[in-house]
Amino acid sequence: MPRKAKELSAVDLRRVAHPGFGGNYNVAVGGVDGLQLQVTPTGARSWLLRVTIKGKRRQIGLGSYPDVTLAQARERARGFKDQIWNGIDPLAEKRRLNFAQAMEKTLDARMAEFRNEKHKKQWRSTLDTYAVPLLGKMAVSDIDVSDVLRVLEPIWTTKTETASRLRGRIEAVLSWATVGGHRTGDNPARWRGNLDAVLPKPGKVAKVRHNPALSLADAADWFTDLRKRDGMATRALEFVALTAARSGEVRGATWDEIDTEAGLWIIPADRMKAGKEHRVPLTAEAVALLEALPRMQGSDYVFPAARGGALSDMALSACMKRINEARDGGYLDPRSGRPAVPHGLRSTFRDWAAERTDYPREMAEMALAHTVGSTVERAYRRSDMIEKRRKMMAAWGEFLGGGDGVNK
Repeated sequence: MPRKAKELSAVDLRRVAHPGFGGNYNVAVGGVDGLQLQVTPTGARSWLLRVTIKGKRRQIGLGSYPDVTLAQARERARGFKDQIWNGIDPLAEKRRLNFAQAMEKTLDARMAEFRNEKHKKQWRSTLDTYAVPLLGKMAVSDIDVSDVLRVLEPIWTTKTETASRLRGRIEAVLSWATVGGHRTGDNPARWRGNLDAVLPKPGKVAKVRHNPALSLADAADWFTDLRKRDGMATRALEFVALTAARSGEVRGATWDEIDTEAGLWIIPADRMKAGKEHRVPLTAEAVALLEALPRMQGSDYVFPAARGGALSDMALSACMKRINEARDGGYLDPRSGRPAVPHGLRSTFRDWAAERTDYPREMAEMALAHTVGSTVERAYRRSDMIEKRRKMMAAWGEFLGGGDGVNK
């Protein structure tokens, strides 16, 4: 007769620690034959039930500790052993859960973490584009490091930031699957002590690729060419230039965010990259542009697409491209030599503020909705310099129009 494991108490479990060497450390907890607490080298703990099914030794994940208590683990273990006694394979149902299904359940479980629907779509889009085509139909219990590498390696050095985010999202899906008892063992998408041994550190391969910007010498000519053109995307691009806002903020702007009488555009926090409300002072030129726009019935967007929804990012890019193509040699970034793009207008504004004016750096950073100062400094700063920024944006508009754009 094999010797039965001593029944450990909840207090005993809190004292269990990884010995510091080797792989996973398993401790029999007693009460149910085969029930073990598994401790990984990182300190993560989960429940395992070792059983024999049709003559083969198998293990069943019962969830993480302490989310699943000792009493609950014993209860689940007894349930699975009853199924085996009755000729039922309890792993059969778990094997049916594939990566795509686990991804959906992870998204549902993490809903509270997403600031808005846009962030949820970004999270899903990365996985749909790169992970699901390769892992989607695989059972989560079968996915190992080699499978994760098949997803990451093709883009690790070319799209490093995307790949790094993708790795974290795959890790989150597989962590959910482990806690839910659908897989056991280490997470194959974990970075430290795992993928860091076979992939170069993101910081070593990531190269910042700045958006091509207009040169200050070309800004006025470009703005003149822009104003000669018609179309909603053209007016949106003009508004981007006048406000130094991100194209996504402009494309998503609705009329209830704008007060033309006060000359103010208030972008709500859920549409901002930093998750914080941003006030944009509107100059007389920006207000005139808005008041001249046609209103589309049934659409709240300031710059609606033909069918009433928001303009696409490609609409503004195409407009910029046409202006570039119409000019001999185009409007090129002086550093990279590449054709300027809409988002590069923010860099042009920043260069103007730094090189052609003596406006405070923090005021220009505020205009760009960048985080300025330490946490303490931000806590004590009560003003966003809205009226001072209004004067700065008026000077910027004058510069775009061909003036000197000096401080007013």
